[in-house]
Amino acid sequence: MNKKVDVLSSDVSSEQTESAEPSRDATRASAAAWRGGEVEQDLDASHQSESSPQGTPPSNTVPNNCNNEYFKLLRFGVDSLYLSYPGELLPEVDEELKELKQVAQSPELHEQAFAQYPINEHIFEVKSSGKGFFPYVLRDNAFHIQLSRSRSIPFAYVQISSQYLTHKAPLDAEKSLQLVLKRLGTIEESANVSRIDLFVDFVTPENMESWDRHAWVTRASAINNYSVEREFSGWMIGAGGVISCRLYNKTLEIKQSKKAYLLELWHKAGWNGHDPVWRLEFQLKREVLTQKGLGKLTEVMDNLNGLWSYATTEWLRLTLPNPEDKTRSRWPIHPLWGYLSSVDWQTDNNPLLPRFTSARIPSNEMIFRGALSSLVSFMAREQITNFDHGFAAYKLAFCQHFEEKSFNLGLSFDDFIREKIAIKARQFNTILNRDIEAEEKAKLDKSATEYRKQSDGE
Repeated sequence: MNKKVDVLSSDVSSEQTESAEPSRDATRASAAAWRGGEVEQDLDASHQSESSPQGTPPSNTVPNNCNNEYFKLLRFGVDSLYLSYPGELLPEVDEELKELKQVAQSPELHEQAFAQYPINEHIFEVKSSGKGFFPYVLRDNAFHIQLSRSRSIPFAYVQISSQYLTHKAPLDAEKSLQLVLKRLGTIEESANVSRIDLFVDFVTPENMESWDRHAWVTRASAINNYSVEREFSGWMIGAGGVISCRLYNKTLEIKQSKKAYLLELWHKAGWNGHDPVWRLEFQLKREVLTQKGLGKLTEVMDNLNGLWSYATTEWLRLTLPNPEDKTRSRWPIHPLWGYLSSVDWQTDNNPLLPRFTSARIPSNEMIFRGALSSLVSFMAREQITNFDHGFAAYKLAFCQHFEEKSFNLGLSFDDFIREKIAIKARQFNTILNRDIEAEEKAKLDKSATEYRKQSDGE
């Protein structure tokens, strides 16, 4: 792990506005103050210590099981992972995806329902359009795959989803991805990392808007803060750069994103279910990684401590501004940043979700909220207040309405409903609408017919 630390301390960002490197004396003071996980209980005393970007390995600082009234670490790890694979798309896959892409572009929704590509336990949706140099896009809840025909760029560019990385560790998730990609093409090299997002989830009573932008000592030029309905939601530093950082209220974000699976993991880590959970997240793009000598996934995963140390002690620090000292690099770090910058990425004590589905299924809340609105609107219109009576009348009126609609389309009611299910099944990756066996038989029959024609000289 230590073999990359010196390399990771070099400059990367072209956004540099001022140095964030503290003095060596401050570094030594920081190492003494934080080593062994001992943190000054007196805040005035702790404000005098300085975080070290160079001399103090994170594993010798604050332990990952740290649990006190000021800072509780819940989880840390890889939130999103973007990988690319040099190789070549198989010709037969190219032809099949070309046909499925055309199906996805059909103006008829019921025809689009057949734009699916099954691989192992995955039922990928084939998108109607490509992205950039990648003409084919496949997607489910685990992987977002972009495929290319060109030999001048990677044949596959893939995002491994955040949710899948709560079920499998990054290297295990990549192994599963390889099994999928080998069905699509020939992989010539191991995975290259195009982007990796590292996060730490924690609880603290610290007021996250108690400091202004001057407290951030950083090489980035853009520093912004945000709120949602007048509630402070977080900070963004370095947006659009090769490195960027977000410190934000994750519980507030979940209310909008509905990523409720994180709640189970936080509870396992000791969250009380009430305190807001904050997330510190760094996005590191390929330009950063390659300048650090890290290109392959295994190399990046072996050097997470060095990357985190670079991000939190050299590229960005949260400080306690000292108006008397014009040299910002000498300002002491904020106590909260001392904890965050000291997470030990060599340990692996994060709980994982035991269950995962590659289907992108909506929650009961999303489904039934709409159903309830429709039902009560009908009951109010019909002046029915008894639920059983109202539900029965609603079902009857529903069937009558759509039987008439399906008749006008030349379909039976059952066929009409099956078409609607198929459309949603493609979006949700739940049901394979294509008859693969029939398709394979048709291909064999076609090949046999063409062979006979050639044999007969036609």
